[in-house]
Amino acid sequence: MYRRDLLLAAAGIGVLSSARAHHGWSSFDQNRPIYLEGTVTEVKWRNPHAELVLELPAALGLPPDLADRPVPVQSAAVDGKAILSRAELPRRQDRRWEVELAPLFRLGQWQLAEIATGTRLSVVGFTFKEEQGAALLRAEFLFVGGRTYGLRSSPA
Repeated sequence: MYRRDLLLAAAGIGVLSSARAHHGWSSFDQNRPIYLEGTVTEVKWRNPHAELVLELPAALGLPPDLADRPVPVQSAAVDGKAILSRAELPRRQDRRWEVELAPLFRLGQWQLAEIATGTRLSVVGFTFKEEQGAALLRAEFLFVGGRTYGLRSSPA
């Protein structure tokens, strides 16, 4: 009986720590889109969502064509262009950012192949309110290989 109780307690702790480590959408400041670009240094291609570590250049700048980049059809009518036109650089000076992508199922619907380390890409998304905590960005739009992926929804 003692061993079973220990196993149940350990399983409960694992579930609680996983739930605490994962955060909801409300943690992110969706009024302030952030632009990042750089080179992928780490990839975790797994659920609940794929993750990348992005190494930013020393002189990160907003591209002049960002607001004019094409957005997927399902994003265009809602808020896609508005998000790109409001995007700004992060205030914090971190050179390494963790970027959360969509779940693997959605990435598969977009036919996005696993991103390899060394890939250069850019992303617009949302970070924690007041940029508190980790240098973490939840990707809204991913720009890689000449394509734009709208990660909030499936392709139209």
